[in-house]
Amino acid sequence: MRFLPHLLKRFVHKGRLVVIEPSGSRVYFGSGEDGPEVVMRLHDDKLDRELFLNPELVAAEAYMDGRLTFEDGSTVYDFLYLFSINRRGLASHPVQQALRRGWRALKRWHQSNPLGRAATNAQSHYDHPPEFYALWLDSRMIYSCAYFPTPDASLEEAQEAKLRHIAAKLKLEPGMRVAEIGSGWGALAIYLAKLGVEVTAINVATEQLAESRKRAQAAGVADRITFFERDYRELTGTFDRVVSVGMMEHVGVNHFDDYFNTIKRLLAPGGFAMIHAIGRMSPPGTTGPFIRKYIFPGGYVPAMSEVFASLERVGLWTGDCEILRLHYYWTIRHWRLNFEAKRPEVVAMMGERFARMWEFYLAAVELGFLHGSNMVYQLLLSNERDDVPVIRDFIVDEERALAAR
Repeated sequence: MRFLPHLLKRFVHKGRLVVIEPSGSRVYFGSGEDGPEVVMRLHDDKLDRELFLNPELVAAEAYMDGRLTFEDGSTVYDFLYLFSINRRGLASHPVQQALRRGWRALKRWHQSNPLGRAATNAQSHYDHPPEFYALWLDSRMIYSCAYFPTPDASLEEAQEAKLRHIAAKLKLEPGMRVAEIGSGWGALAIYLAKLGVEVTAINVATEQLAESRKRAQAAGVADRITFFERDYRELTGTFDRVVSVGMMEHVGVNHFDDYFNTIKRLLAPGGFAMIHAIGRMSPPGTTGPFIRKYIFPGGYVPAMSEVFASLERVGLWTGDCEILRLHYYWTIRHWRLNFEAKRPEVVAMMGERFARMWEFYLAAVELGFLHGSNMVYQLLLSNERDDVPVIRDFIVDEERALAAR
């Protein structure tokens, strides 16, 4: 290896990375202390230069293609764990700093989600067969951060608690009109409809909408939910409540004002909105190249400064803000372990390369919520300062009432 050692010597301080070259010789990096030992084999000489120039993308692609594998009991999760505890060392390398400057310069282009392209980007991730997601999600197929009353709660319990937590914040009354922006497989719409409200739910993923309609019918609430295949900017009417879970990550930094202006326009007098999305506690950044290319094209996790700057420009009041710090780490850990248990079924359904891609994705994002800057925020937004109750005790009161039901 000519190039990669220049990077790895600066990068790996905690734990140890053992690289097996195509020739079979082993090269060691790191102290071996305060972290795992990971054994990685490179299967062709080109990886030396390719990994040096763009490690975050090339490591994923090489693992997907079988050009990079792990041995002696090491896994891709172990490798990404080692990466996550040494990430500052990687960011300090001049080549990586140049890469990041380039990504920042292209940030607005990468996150351009005009009408049409936004749907294509979302469909590339969400329009896999529902049977694939059913292998490793909870029974409701909720694909967003759960709410763990305790860290050892089951995934089913935590997702039920999340629905209850959101419904409590919405402070619903029977007969209210609720708009849901980004409805997934319909779990939240079904939960809210059972509370006696009328839900208009929009999504741009065709497969998700078809499954949502089936689930609403089976739950006996199809008459109280209208599902539309529609971009958020195309939704019309006014609503007592607007709720959006796991959607703002797909909006793109160019369109934050469009998103919040849509919410502002949809709210009836006295109404308010509940937004649940992934954010970062660090300054504005970029989307990593692997996630951007293979998982969430057009996606971006905003810094809170970007979120609140947009709210200031649009003129919405923030009535409440809650930060969920470890809840998504616990959620994705459940998903990853479920995925591992069902890996043979995933391969049979989607192929080996796809399974490796999703292994890499789930491990990377799990560790981003453990060692990185990612978290989840929930906001209550309104047009007037007192549309949201001015004392937040109502959230606990509503939550307890829903649990008692």
